Amino acid sequence: MAISLLAWPGAILIGVSLGLLGSGGSIITVPVLVYLIGQDEKVAIAGSLFVVGSIAAIGSLQYVRDRLIDWRTVFVFGLPGMAGTYLGAMIAAFIPGIVQLSLFALVMLLASYLMLRPVTLTDAPHEPRETWKIAVDGLFVGVMTGLVGVGGGFLIVPALVLLGGLAIHNAVATSLVIIALKSSSGFYKYLDVLDQQNLVLDWHTLLLVTGLGFVGSIAGAKIARRVPQDNLKKWFGYFLIVMGIYILARSVPEALGLQI
Repeated sequence: MAISLLAWPGAILIGVSLGLLGSGGSIITVPVLVYLIGQDEKVAIAGSLFVVGSIAAIGSLQYVRDRLIDWRTVFVFGLPGMAGTYLGAMIAAFIPGIVQLSLFALVMLLASYLMLRPVTLTDAPHEPRETWKIAVDGLFVGVMTGLVGVGGGFLIVPALVLLGGLAIHNAVATSLVIIALKSSSGFYKYLDVLDQQNLVLDWHTLLLVTGLGFVGSIAGAKIARRVPQDNLKKWFGYFLIVMGIYILARSVPEALGLQI
């Protein structure tokens, strides 16, 4: 399937979001793959895990070099997240793709709420929660990732700051590693899910979207140094509301078997 030129800006926006906020990539990837490229819902969700996981992995390399990754948190939060993502992908095999898309839209609205609520994340570390609670948080976010294809950065970064006790810069850096790990786990399981349902990935499209997204992430990182983070979160939050309502309006009637 040839990628439409109309999808190029969307593909670049995926990376811009990750570069600006450390999150939001998959929330843009799924609509791009479904509505601009015309992929099946399950194929798009699987593809989003590959695209966002790849961009996050590449983006995390600079933070590894700068030693900003908290590897203990990667272990405590990330490994249960990988297990949860694998489990979510298993559950997804029994859920119609259009229902997954409806759930995805609800997650978008949740993300918009978290983006717009007045919570300030600073570089002053918070008191961390107990280790087992952080692991449960990772498992929950992982299940959501596997079920609807979101990397969960909009949940991971606040969780690592407010619950894990990390400074904001360490949380953003660490979240990219966690997103890469979770996405790889879910993608691996989705290969089985797609095979069982006689669905195939369009690797040409995925690699092109990933490449464009990586370029966008570089641009996003540069823009982030010039624009206040609170303004970025507010703009992105309003964007998610519009997209979430749009996807719900299109997917819910079909999920309920209605004609529009």
